[in-house]
Amino acid sequence: MNTPIIWRLGMLLMCIALNKAADAQQTDAPAVTASLAPTVLPGKGVQQYDFFYAGESKARNMYIVRNGRITWSYIDTAGKGEISDAVLMANGNVLFAHQFGVTLINRDKQILWHYDAPDGFETHTAQPIGSDHVVFVQNGNPAQVFVMNIRTNTVEKKFPLPFKSGTHGQIRHARLTPQGTLLVAHMDLGKVCEYDVDGHQLSSIDVASVWSAVPLKNGHILVTSNLGFVSEITNGGDSVWKCSVKDIAGYSLKNPQLAVRLANGNTLVNNWFNQWSATVDPANPPVQAVEITPGKKIVWALRSWSVPLNLGPSTTIQILDDPDALTNDVHFGDIK
Repeated sequence: MNTPIIWRLGMLLMCIALNKAADAQQTDAPAVTASLAPTVLPGKGVQQYDFFYAGESKARNMYIVRNGRITWSYIDTAGKGEISDAVLMANGNVLFAHQFGVTLINRDKQILWHYDAPDGFETHTAQPIGSDHVVFVQNGNPAQVFVMNIRTNTVEKKFPLPFKSGTHGQIRHARLTPQGTLLVAHMDLGKVCEYDVDGHQLSSIDVASVWSAVPLKNGHILVTSNLGFVSEITNGGDSVWKCSVKDIAGYSLKNPQLAVRLANGNTLVNNWFNQWSATVDPANPPVQAVEITPGKKIVWALRSWSVPLNLGPSTTIQILDDPDALTNDVHFGDIK
């Protein structure tokens, strides 16, 4: 073999080696993760509002935050399940549904009343009615609505709900209306249904993968969907306002759960983080909630994942200076 051929062969082998090295360098390079939220958030962070906070997580924790500090906390390290719904009442008691039961505690964390779901059933939503009753939904076969007298620990009303097979994904949220009926967000059926106290279905509205449904003062319903949107709809199902939170520029808002309408007309949306499928990156944490104007501008975002205010994943936030936040002045038919 002559010298020019040897030289050309050497150059070819060198090029192949260089290309392989470049490919390896590209393969080993760390992937660039998009920012989950702006570095500087709108609003005043944890000092924006005084609020009650709870969320679906591996721990069953609840907090009251005042002036940017945790002033009350409930940390359950012995139980099981997740807190899907929690209500701080005007007297300081807290009613919460924790997947396998419903519990009422006072501000000193003493248990005032408790319900255990039977094996194979789950409880993800509950609401107090006055001081003597609680309404809650129990997922399973069958799914059912219960009204319990917590003074006598007896069932005063019970009726079945439509459901698909399975238990965990049936129903996450239900709320009483000013008319004394119950709105149920059937996540499995993709419907918001209204029932009277005897279990008669009064209406049914299609909302795909609906997580929560909250009655508004104007007679409309505020709904959230696992598909990434929040919408205000009429009783006939027409949308009068809709925000696709997953499309808001600069924010990763993938899991809206409970949304509520604030006294100022804005909408507060919780952005749940799934601890069972991922771990929060302290260098790039998501926001836990956003306040959105009717014009779909974010004016406050909560991001609090580090000590001393590691609030964890969010499902519900009650703003304490909202005049309607702490009321349990509701009724279900003639039950008050």
